[in-house]
Amino acid sequence: MTTSLEELFCDVDDFCQIFEVAWSQQLLQSGLKNRQRQRSMNLSEIMTILIGFHQKPYRTFKSYYLEQVCQYWSQEFPSPVSYQRFIEWIRSSLVPLCAYLNSCFGSCTGISFIDATKKESLSLSSYQPLPSLQKFSSSR
Repeated sequence: MTTSLEELFCDVDDFCQIFEVAWSQQLLQSGLKNRQRQRSMNLSEIMTILIGFHQKPYRTFKSYYLEQVCQYWSQEFPSPVSYQRFIEWIRSSLVPLCAYLNSCFGSCTGISFIDATKKESLSLSSYQPLPSLQKFSSSR
């Protein structure tokens, strides 16, 4: 499932608008007044960046965030925060991210199976490289 960044953001943002209202109604109050400072990135932007990481071929999240998000997607995310700040915000987006993933699942049709057939691996002696590559690998 590869969608464009804009489609992904719209889908996540639509979900977050509904989820944040319902989630805030379910939270328990501690009785203390907690200061809720507005973040420079909203929840849907954070979730879009996290989901986008799994659609790109980056090995580490740090290189993905610094290269893809901060450089190439600078128009889409005009006020990116530092990598360290973003890492701190990931923890607060875990529950909404799991809820979004759960909402993306289709309904079960009643027919489910798992194939646990063992696959035999090829032995190295039967491996034959392409003839055009053999001439480069042979020792002279």
